[in-house]
Amino acid sequence: MQYMLLIYNDPALEPAYGTPAFEAMMGGYFSLNEKMKADGVLRAGEGLQGIDTATSVRQRGGKVETMDGPFAETKEHLGGYYVIDVPDLDAALKYAAMIPSVGFGTIEVRPLMAYNPAET
Repeated sequence: MQYMLLIYNDPALEPAYGTPAFEAMMGGYFSLNEKMKADGVLRAGEGLQGIDTATSVRQRGGKVETMDGPFAETKEHLGGYYVIDVPDLDAALKYAAMIPSVGFGTIEVRPLMAYNPAET
């Protein structure tokens, strides 16, 4: 079963870019990437640019609207994701707990819909 691990972080709590703590965190991400590849579970994963680069789109009353930034105002921002293929939720939670920012952020684990089960 495929799961998406959504990585939410509060920018005020994450290590500053270029600091030793930031480098250690990124090293943790690189190590996790290699572990998931070696375990054969990694299907995709990337970091996202900051929320200041986001544009939200919606349609109301037949009119398409665009807005700068994410739709929801929250302290934690979606910063990246992984898509993994594991046997069950317990396995997905195991990998989610290995994400370096779990100590100061939140990892949301959600199963992907299997619209074409023969392709998964």
